[in-house]
Amino acid sequence: MREIGHWIDGKAVAGGSGRFGPVWNPATGEQAAQVALASLEEINAAVASAKAAFTGWRSTGLGRRAEVMFRFRELLYANRTELAKLITAEHGKTVDDALGEIARGLENVEFACGAPSLLRGGFSEQVSTGVDVHEIRQPLGVVAGITPFNFPAMVPLWMLSNALACGNAFILKPSERDPSASLLLAELLAQAGVPDGVFTVLQGDKLAVDTLLTHPDVEALSFVGSTPIARYVYETGTAAGKRVQALGGAKNHMIVLPDADIAAAADAAVSAGYGSAGERCMAVSVVAAVGDSADPLVEAIAERVRKIKVGPGLDPDSEMGPVITREARDRVAGYLETAKTDGATLVIDGRDDPISSGPGFFLAPSLIDNVSTTSTVYTDEIFGPVLAVVRCETYTEAVKLVEDNPYGNGVAIYTRDGGAARRFTFDVQAGMVGVNVPIPVPVSYYSFGGWKASLFGDLHMYGPDGIRFYTKTKVVTTRWPDPATSSVELGFPRTR
Repeated sequence: MREIGHWIDGKAVAGGSGRFGPVWNPATGEQAAQVALASLEEINAAVASAKAAFTGWRSTGLGRRAEVMFRFRELLYANRTELAKLITAEHGKTVDDALGEIARGLENVEFACGAPSLLRGGFSEQVSTGVDVHEIRQPLGVVAGITPFNFPAMVPLWMLSNALACGNAFILKPSERDPSASLLLAELLAQAGVPDGVFTVLQGDKLAVDTLLTHPDVEALSFVGSTPIARYVYETGTAAGKRVQALGGAKNHMIVLPDADIAAAADAAVSAGYGSAGERCMAVSVVAAVGDSADPLVEAIAERVRKIKVGPGLDPDSEMGPVITREARDRVAGYLETAKTDGATLVIDGRDDPISSGPGFFLAPSLIDNVSTTSTVYTDEIFGPVLAVVRCETYTEAVKLVEDNPYGNGVAIYTRDGGAARRFTFDVQAGMVGVNVPIPVPVSYYSFGGWKASLFGDLHMYGPDGIRFYTKTKVVTTRWPDPATSSVELGFPRTR
C-alpha cells in the first residue's frame, strides 16, 4: 500500500508514528493509499524546523522573496495538469474542475508576487520639530494553515502565498482525505527556491490540529472548514494567544426575481449547485424563486440537471464526479428521504440514477422543490449535489431568508432591474454578493470571507486582508540632531 508522508526541513519524510489514515479513490470506492498521521514528536520537530528557518527567510530581501514567488508561479502553471490529476484521483472532481481550482489559486500566487509593493510602509516627516515617524510591516514568525478536502490546492495557495511572501515560515496541515496535492506544492516551492524549513507539510488528524493551535512557537493560524470546527479553532487558538482567521460553513442563496433571464438563471443554478458535486462552501444550495419565476425556473433547471453526465473525474466526458467518501454519499442521500418526509417535492431524486448504486461514491444530482424553511434540507449545510428551491411571494420575503440564516458567506441575485440589484447589495447580510454572478468568489486582489457564522476573526482570507493577517505593524519615531544647530561635533576629530 502506497504511503503518503510529510515534508519537513525541505524533504519528503516518511511517517514515524505508526498511525495511518485511509486515502480512497472516490470513483472506484477502493483504498488507494494510506497517509501518515503525525505524532507529537513529529509535530514538535516540524515546528522547530520552521522556527529555525524563519530567521533567514525573514532577513531575505523583498525582491528576492518576490523572485521566488514568480518562479513558483511558473512551476505551478507548468505542472498544473499533473496537480489536477492528483486532485481528481483523491477528491473525485473532474480534471476540468480541478484545473479551475488551480487557476484560482494561481491568482493568489500572482498577487503575492507584488510583495515589495504590498509591504510598503508609510512615512510622516516633521511630526514635531526634528521628529519623523514611519511605519513598517514585519512577518509574524511561524504560521500554520489547516485546510479542507474540497480544495486541496486552492485553499493552501490562498494561505501560503501571502504568508511566504511576507517573510513567514508556513506549516500546512492538509486534509487527510486528499493529501497528495500538498506534497507536490512543497516540491514546486523547493524548486522555486524556498529554503529548507520555510514551508512544511504536516499530515495529521486532530492531534496535529490541537497541537498547532496551542504550540507556543506558532504565532497564527488560518482555517477553512465547517462552522463547528471553525468556532473550535478560533476559540482554542485565541485562548492560546494566537491570531486566528477561521472560515466556516455556508448556506448560499440565489434569489431569482420574476424579471430575470430564466435560461441564464437556470444555467447558473446548475453550475453553481452541482459543480464539484456541491462540495464547496460557495455552492448555491438554495434557489429562492420569487413570484412567477418559480414554475419556469424549476422546469428549466430540471431539464438541465437530467443532462448532466456523472462519472469518474478522469473521464473527459464527465461533468460531475463522485463525493469524497462513502459516508458523505450516504449522509447526503439521507436528506433526500428527509425531504419526502417533510412534504417537499423531489423533482429529481439522484438515488434513482444507476450510477448511485454502483461502485464508487457517486450520487447523481437531485432537485427538490417546495422546500420548507423548517426542514433540515434547508437549515443544514448538505455539502453535496442537492439543490433546494424555496418559493417566495416577494423580494422582501426572499431577502429575509438570507437575513434570518445563521450563515452569511455568499449570495446572488438574478434580475434585469439595476435598481433592484443595487438595493439588494445594500440590504443583504452576507460577505460576498453576486449580481447575475452565481458564485461571487472575489479576485485575488480583494479578500474572501463571509459574515455571521461563516467567519470567525477580524480579517478575511487572501488579498489585502491576507497581507494584514500575516504581518504586524511597527511604528518608529526618530529624531536626529541638526548639524546647523547641534552642539555635537560632526567634523573630523582634532586634538587640542
